[in-house]
Amino acid sequence: MSPSKGVLFYGPPGCGNTLLAKAIANECQANFISIKGPELLTMWFGESEANMREIFNKACQSALCVLFFDELDSIATQRGGRVGDAGGAVDRVLNQLLTEMDNMNAKKTVFIIGATNRPDIIDSALLRPGRLDHLIYIPLPDEASQQQIFKACLRKSPMAKDVDLGALARFTAGFSGADITEICQRACKYAIREDIEKDMVRHRMGKDTMEVDGGQEEEAVAEIKAAHFEESMKYARQSVSDADIRKYQAFPQKLQ
Repeated sequence: MSPSKGVLFYGPPGCGNTLLAKAIANECQANFISIKGPELLTMWFGESEANMREIFNKACQSALCVLFFDELDSIATQRGGRVGDAGGAVDRVLNQLLTEMDNMNAKKTVFIIGATNRPDIIDSALLRPGRLDHLIYIPLPDEASQQQIFKACLRKSPMAKDVDLGALARFTAGFSGADITEICQRACKYAIREDIEKDMVRHRMGKDTMEVDGGQEEEAVAEIKAAHFEESMKYARQSVSDADIRKYQAFPQKLQ
């Protein structure tokens, strides 16, 4: 029995589909090729299909290989229903994708992963058995995962002892990984801004450094404090609504 040729990741945006695909390739010790769907489309007739053929040729030459298509919905919408698709370019690219998948030699170990935030508009031919026949829902991170995301985002940033990552994870329930990253980036900016303002004050007072024990001088290091996260949370927003989550959860039932 021939193995599956690929899977489709679907779910809300900002949940790390690309990182997950990279982790799979790394775990399998496989080469990794990542393509964003819109990158394949050009204004020249026939060139988009040629781009698709070139990608599959490169993947086969690099086997063992994980071929990752991000934003798959941009090139795999239901055929004939796309408004403004001049000359049916997207339909031709999808046809080429289906042809390349069907022509893949089983000995050329290439595994395809597609990712989309709009699984409802993916052409059904791509989801039939023998193609991307496994659907994997990538949900929003739970509390434990959110805490790990905070740790990953802040691993190279000095933090004050009053920062409680567990509390931050609880306060950001329902936030995506991208939302959490934005919170961390904003908190870091506040810390840098505060440090710059302190430097300006010290400069005006004629003290560019602070005194430490032993008579030595040491430059102050900006730390991200709980107050910076509190300020950042005032502007935090949840990018995925509850209605969106219900749509994703109901999608598999539509295929039955």
